Amino acid sequence: MTKADLIESVYLATGFSKKESAAIVELVFDLMKETLEGGEKIKIAGFGNFVVKDKASRRGRNPQTGKEIEISSRRILTFKPSQVLKTAINEN
Repeated sequence: MTKADLIESVYLATGFSKKESAAIVELVFDLMKETLEGGEKIKIAGFGNFVVKDKASRRGRNPQTGKEIEISSRRILTFKPSQVLKTAINEN
């Protein structure tokens, strides 16, 4: 499913115009992005949790040369589905 598909689904389900539906979808994504950028967790009941985690720097290896390199620290986004979502996926 793409963003355009989401907009179309909101348009069909709500009766808003396509422009309003696009604005709603964009607003939701912007709010989620801002929340995650701030390091906060997003918990959506019946769907799952989005969490930003910090990964420490570590030693790695270049697979082509075998030379050791330093992999810098970074933040990663993880998603953990709720039990309700897991059950729904596995029932079909």
